[in-house]
Amino acid sequence: MVTATLRRGTALGAALLSLLVVPAQAAPHEPAPDLAGLRGVLRSAQSQGAPGAMARIDDHGTVLRATVGVADRKSGRALDPSDRFRVGSITKTFSAVVLLQLADEGRLRLDASVDTYLPGLLPDRRITVRHVLSHRSGLYDYTNDMFARTVPGFEAVRTKVFTYRELVQRSLKHPRTTAPGGAYAYSNTNFVVAGMLIEKLTGHGVAREYQDRIIAPLKLTDTFYVHPGTGIPGRHTRGYLTPDAAGAALVDATRQTVSWAQSAGAVISSTRDLNTFYSALLRGRLTSAAALAQMRRWVPAGTGQAYGLGLRRRDLSCGVSVYGHTGAVQGYYTYAFTSQDGGRTLTAVATASNNARVHTTMLRTLESAFCGTQASQRARGTSVPERAEDLAPVR
Repeated sequence: MVTATLRRGTALGAALLSLLVVPAQAAPHEPAPDLAGLRGVLRSAQSQGAPGAMARIDDHGTVLRATVGVADRKSGRALDPSDRFRVGSITKTFSAVVLLQLADEGRLRLDASVDTYLPGLLPDRRITVRHVLSHRSGLYDYTNDMFARTVPGFEAVRTKVFTYRELVQRSLKHPRTTAPGGAYAYSNTNFVVAGMLIEKLTGHGVAREYQDRIIAPLKLTDTFYVHPGTGIPGRHTRGYLTPDAAGAALVDATRQTVSWAQSAGAVISSTRDLNTFYSALLRGRLTSAAALAQMRRWVPAGTGQAYGLGLRRRDLSCGVSVYGHTGAVQGYYTYAFTSQDGGRTLTAVATASNNARVHTTMLRTLESAFCGTQASQRARGTSVPERAEDLAPVR
């Protein structure tokens, strides 16, 4: 399951910037992170409607943290860098890692039909495991209907518990979007199927497989899968959903089952743990080298990005590519990406969702973290609007 030895790696008001240094050297030719720019991005997200925003960079042994705003609008408690939060579609990378470990163990073939393992689930035997993990199955994303009206859609499912099959059936009521193996078309349905594959092949729920294969080996002390529980264990920041109507009050979306997503989006974590996770993945500590190479077989997935198997590649203005995933779930929007060698990793989260301006602004955290001061300055005011396809189209 784990291919190499693993090592374990106060809010001060509305804005906090701290630096903890461990003796280490950055990789040659890497521009230093732009901390002032990063803090500016977070402040912009706050001014655009996010109650709080935070980021952590792990850079070859140096830890950089920045936070702005509050973790709880009622109490006014300042956001703390160690606060836990819902990571949304970053869960997809967890699910993909488990399936690639199963492939390493000879229990799964990426190019086998899903029907081989889940007979009769899908209407087309040509849909393979690879198609599901790369969003090329053509399976319609059921969340498009579920959250067509943002707040009413959320309140209808906030405490509901779905089976995987119920979610797949919602998708199958619609025509498929592409032929199997066609162009990339993001769909949460794919990673619901991934969860079903994990449970069928192992005989265990995804919570146990995440725990045994990822969380425990990496010592991720802030990472949980509590479905169908509705709470976030321990110290956490609350998340706020932006209504469709301009000027309407934010909705506290913290407590929910996330049963509408499960293996596509229900993990809880922290900036520290996500940085540990993606760094370990890109350093080959969670899968074989061959499996990691499969994860990084890219297909085009929009401007400046590509998609592999549960893994995104973002191409930045300075010529650097970074690897990870975005995560949108009611109340939270997250970027978690690492360099090719896993040496520098960023996780940045805003405690707001369904806010297109905040989502686009948070994309600039990547430029600040990986491209340095000049690129960070160029990125200001030039961002292409960011579509949060992890959940449903934002307004």
